[in-house]
Order: sequence, then structure tokens, then C-alpha cells
Amino acid sequence: MLIHKTEIRVRYADTDQMKFVYNGKYFEYFEVGRTEMLRENGLPYHFIESKGYLLPVIETYAKFIIPAKYDDILIVESKVKEYPAFRIHIDYRIIRKGTGELIVEGFTDHVFLKEATKKPSRPPEFFIEAMKQFFKIKN
Repeated sequence: MLIHKTEIRVRYADTDQMKFVYNGKYFEYFEVGRTEMLRENGLPYHFIESKGYLLPVIETYAKFIIPAKYDDILIVESKVKEYPAFRIHIDYRIIRKGTGELIVEGFTDHVFLKEATKKPSRPPEFFIEAMKQFFKIKN
């Protein structure tokens, strides 16, 4: 199973009054990891949308382990373990570069929607082909 890695430097604007990364920012970091994973596999969102599909988030979760701080360099690890049916589940781990400390772990679930009808759909073949290296295809 492949793990995609994206680096993010914590900006001052990402921190709260306690000087820790604000909890809601981690969901943005998940998004950066996800979009970069898709982009590097030939699936930038504008391409997916140009083919008539949307990937809205339908569920998300984060478990906060230790805080990240201003100027930390974080590595967002994104992985897809399972073949997507009507939804795709993406797991994330965010670690501090250099120390390897686990900061947060979580997931997002997305549903495939046909843009024209806004109805759930099976993942399109172009998506499966581009992402097959991330999951085992079920027979």
C-alpha cells in the first residue's frame, strides 16, 4: 500500500491563542494532503470535475495527539487502503518532520457524485485506473 507524503510549514495564522495549531486547521492539512495525492496521480480536482464528477466530504474525524506549533514542518501522510465503491475512505497521519512525532491522525470519507444529477455514483474508471496502486482491486 502506498503512502503519499506532503510537507506543510505551519504559518503564524494557523495558530491559536495558546500558540498551537488551531484544531480546525488539521482538516485543511488533510485537504492539502488529499489534493496533492490526487494531483500527483493525474487527478487534480478540476480534471475530476471536468469529467462530470464531484467528491464531497461526507464524514471526517481527527484524533489529536500532541500540538504542532508555528514554523513546524509537518508531513501529511495520505493513504487509500480500500477499493472505493460509492465512497472513498482516505486515512491521514500528520507527523513532525525531523522528530517523527505523531501530531494527529484521522480520515475523510467522500462520495462520488455525478455533477449533472447530484446522485451517488460508482467511482469512474479513470479514477480507479489512476489510483489502483493505492488499493488492492477486489475480484
